Amino acid sequence: MKYAGSCHCGRIAFELETGEPIAEAYDCNCSMCRRRGGLLWFGTRDALNLVSLPEDVATYRFNRHHIDHHYCTACGIAPFSEGVDPESGAKTVAVNVRCLPDVDLATLKIVPVDGASF
Repeated sequence: MKYAGSCHCGRIAFELETGEPIAEAYDCNCSMCRRRGGLLWFGTRDALNLVSLPEDVATYRFNRHHIDHHYCTACGIAPFSEGVDPESGAKTVAVNVRCLPDVDLATLKIVPVDGASF
């Protein structure tokens, strides 16, 4: 499946290619996700292709500084984050499925994640 995604104003645009349709998303309770309200799909970094200019993407890091939380400096929306899987060392991406207009949120299985305990 191929999805087109963006921040609210469209300044950050990307394509996401998944092996199958997105059927579930993670609802994390860490201090960032709790406030941001995102629903996350996790995959390998190479699943995401940034269509817009890299300089349009701002980054915020907190806590252990292991995850690059990307957001738009114009509209403030955070469409995706990047990190590294601590077990495999593989580059990963967490995409906010709320930034993918073709994903029907009502059909998703929502999986709670206790990110506050990490």
